[in-house]
Amino acid sequence: MRLLRRQFLHVAGGAAALPMTAQLAKAEAFPVRPVHIVNGFPPGGGSDVAARLIAQPLQQRMGQPVVVDSRPGAGGNIGAEAVVRAPPDGYTLTLAGANNAINATLYKDLPFDFIRDIEMVAGIMRGPFVMVVNPSLEARNVTEFIAYAKANPGKINMASSGNGTVSHLAGELFKMMAGVDLVHVPYRGEALADLMAGQVQVMFANLPAAIGFIRAGRLRALAVTTAMRWPALPEIPPLGDTVPGYEVSGWFGLGAPKATPAAVITKLNNETNASLADPVLVARLAELGAAPMVLNPRELDAFVAAETEKWAQAVKFSGATVD
Repeated sequence: MRLLRRQFLHVAGGAAALPMTAQLAKAEAFPVRPVHIVNGFPPGGGSDVAARLIAQPLQQRMGQPVVVDSRPGAGGNIGAEAVVRAPPDGYTLTLAGANNAINATLYKDLPFDFIRDIEMVAGIMRGPFVMVVNPSLEARNVTEFIAYAKANPGKINMASSGNGTVSHLAGELFKMMAGVDLVHVPYRGEALADLMAGQVQVMFANLPAAIGFIRAGRLRALAVTTAMRWPALPEIPPLGDTVPGYEVSGWFGLGAPKATPAAVITKLNNETNASLADPVLVARLAELGAAPMVLNPRELDAFVAAETEKWAQAVKFSGATVD
C-alpha cells in the first residue's frame, strides 16, 4: 500500500507541475511570430515615436517582427479596448500612457477597466511638461506667478492642447493645489504660437515641443513638472519646490491583456528593460527630453494606480468633459 501511495503522490506531484513546466517552456519559446504594439493615436505623434523607439530593439532582441499598429480614436480608448479583447498570449500589447489613467475618470461609460483588464508589462519612457509663460508676463518664477494670479483672478488665460489632455489637467492640478483662478482655453491644434503672440499667458506644455522656443527666448520657463530638475533644462526648478506634492510627467509603457502568462510578462519586461539600457536608445530619449522608465510589472501596476487616482482628482476638480 505504501508503494502504491508513493507512486500516486509522485504522479500527482508531476501532474501539478505540468502547467508550470508548460508555461515556462512556452515563455522560453516566446515569441514564435510577430508581436503587435497597438497605439491608440495616429502615426507621427509622441505615442507613435515611443512605440517605434522600443519596437526596433525588441525586434532585434527577440528575433521576431515587432509591429506598431495605429488604432486611433476616443482618446486612445479604441486601441486599449482592442488589446483588452485580444488573446492573452503576449502577442498583442497596448502602448499605455497618461491618457489611460485620465480616461478612467474622464469617460463615464468605458466598456473596460484599464487597471482590471490590462496587465502592465514594462515602462518605456517618461518626461516632464514645462510651465511656460509669455515673456511679457511680470512673473519670473512660480512664486511670483501665483501672487500675480491671486491678484488678478480670472484674468490669466491658460492654454492647453484640448479638454482632458495631460496639458489641460496638469494646469487644473496646479490651479487646485496653488489655489489660483485661471481661465482654460483649449486648443485642438498647436497653442504655443498664440502663447508666444500673447493671446494666452501660460501653458503646461510638452517639453520637446517647447524647448526650442525656451532656448530662443520666445517663451519663459518657470518650472518643470517632474519631482526633480530635468537634464534638458537643468536651470529650471521643479514646480513641486513651490507647490509641495505637485508632480506630473508624460509617460509611456507596455501592457498586455489580463491573464497573459506570468512567464511571458517577465520575459517581455526583461527584454524591454535590457533595450532601455542601450546607450544609443538612452541618448535618443535624451534628445527628445525624456528618460528611460525602467520598472518591473509590480512597480508599474502601483505607478498606474497612483496616476489614475491623481488624475481622477484633477478631472473632478476641473469638471472636464470629452470634446
